[in-house]
Amino acid sequence: MKPLLQTLLFTIIVPGTVAGLIPYLIQRNYDALSLNLDLGRYLGILAIILGIIVYLAAAGAFALIGRGTPAPTHPTEKLVIEGLHRYVRNPMYLGVLNMLLGDALWFRSGLILIYTAFFFAVFNTFVLLYEEPALRRTYGDEYVRYCESTPRWIPRLKSG
Repeated sequence: MKPLLQTLLFTIIVPGTVAGLIPYLIQRNYDALSLNLDLGRYLGILAIILGIIVYLAAAGAFALIGRGTPAPTHPTEKLVIEGLHRYVRNPMYLGVLNMLLGDALWFRSGLILIYTAFFFAVFNTFVLLYEEPALRRTYGDEYVRYCESTPRWIPRLKSG
């Protein structure tokens, strides 16, 4: 139960801030670039909901299967390759990015779209420079095989 509570706390603080609070503040205070998309607002809500579902499913797998959290300070005890991780190596990041794209559509904000691109660059850099080397050191050949069979960012349609 402890990893689940730690994951919930991490989720509220990190993705909640990145995909919730900051986009709201950008929209509220700095919406200089506006996108005019009425249908986009509804697509934005769908993207936000899908992002939340993806993030929670992947984070839940970390807590329940991996017995750890998404936080680097409390990593999983087991390499998680089940659930959404069968299709893509970074579903939590993709969930957050989906929420951010939804925010950009909902708020009709070009600035939030730029913020989303910035965070993709941050996530990719973190994955390449920290996460993947750390996982290779921790899980060795098991992680190398997982990387060979599972894409980093673009989900494959079949598990396997």
